Amino acid sequence: MESVLSGLSEQAIAARAAGRSLLIRGGGTRLFYGEPLPEDDACAWLDMSAYRGVVDYQPSELVLRARAGTPLAEIEALLDGEDQMLAFEPPRFGRGDTLGGCVATGLSGPRRIAAGAVSDYVLGTRLMNAEGKVMHFGGEVMKNVAGYDVSRLLVGSLGTLGPLVEVSVKVVPRPWRETTLVLALDEAAALRRCTRWRSQPIPVSATAWLPDGRLSVRLSGNESAVRAGAEKIGGEVLDLAAARAFWLGLRDQTHDFFEQRPLWRVTLPPGTPSLGFGRELHEWQGCLRWLAGTHDPVALRARVRGMGGWASLYRRNGALDVSPVFHPPTPAVMRVQQRLKQQFDPTGVFNRHRLYPGF
Repeated sequence: MESVLSGLSEQAIAARAAGRSLLIRGGGTRLFYGEPLPEDDACAWLDMSAYRGVVDYQPSELVLRARAGTPLAEIEALLDGEDQMLAFEPPRFGRGDTLGGCVATGLSGPRRIAAGAVSDYVLGTRLMNAEGKVMHFGGEVMKNVAGYDVSRLLVGSLGTLGPLVEVSVKVVPRPWRETTLVLALDEAAALRRCTRWRSQPIPVSATAWLPDGRLSVRLSGNESAVRAGAEKIGGEVLDLAAARAFWLGLRDQTHDFFEQRPLWRVTLPPGTPSLGFGRELHEWQGCLRWLAGTHDPVALRARVRGMGGWASLYRRNGALDVSPVFHPPTPAVMRVQQRLKQQFDPTGVFNRHRLYPGF
């Protein structure tokens, strides 16, 4: 693999010398996410897919280290053999999905409400800069960090600070038991229930409310906790095969709702009422809303901002041209991001304009 890494390094050095920019690609399954890909002859692809493979896996220590181009399917198959998993339940958009793309986009799945986000499980990273040098951040243990935790900073950066070369993540044991319950509730009632459950000792690991008036609740944990939680919540018990198919459809966004364009991704504080912008699909006990339709971006973002949230155009179509795609940060936050970009990639070699226009 050293020859592959050397080739990537040489490509970065050459691009910097020629004043060209590089677009980072792994499996190519997440290129839809972010600002549109530039149509520019001055851009070339930096393909990370060949730099792959699990470097180290210690089941007893709950730590896995792998190269950025390693397919998520390969990692999850390895973890399955030890009854372990990636706690943040990352979406899989295709067979080519890689660990590097998973971390660079920072997207978490249905288990986010119970387990935490991608950034909560990244222990260490190796990052290539525009000089072709590989920098090391973090390690392989959870600990208090003295100084800036750069590894977590890279989560969701879309490669704008440089290509991830290697990632160490914390993994977790699979729950002993899972049960999915389905309740017939309108949107307001579903949101009230989800808010109430947050303050109760119920092992909720995922929720999803669909516009057809069904709230699905997944409980995960030991036998007694799941049984007690199911008795409190009630509803219809979904059989294991149907439950698995449902949550995979949400995780991998193959459910029919995700075929709609344009599609907005909205994150909100707990207890936020309906947005009032039409068809919504709720996850994370109402903290994540998927909103379909050609809505006025200014009006939508103003309402979401007033509720303390963020609205990003997740999937676009030709009828709606929104810039920026991601919810605009405050001027103070943008200044911090620009200073970080200047420190990590001062000549703008990597993924130029992918996070924000001009960034």
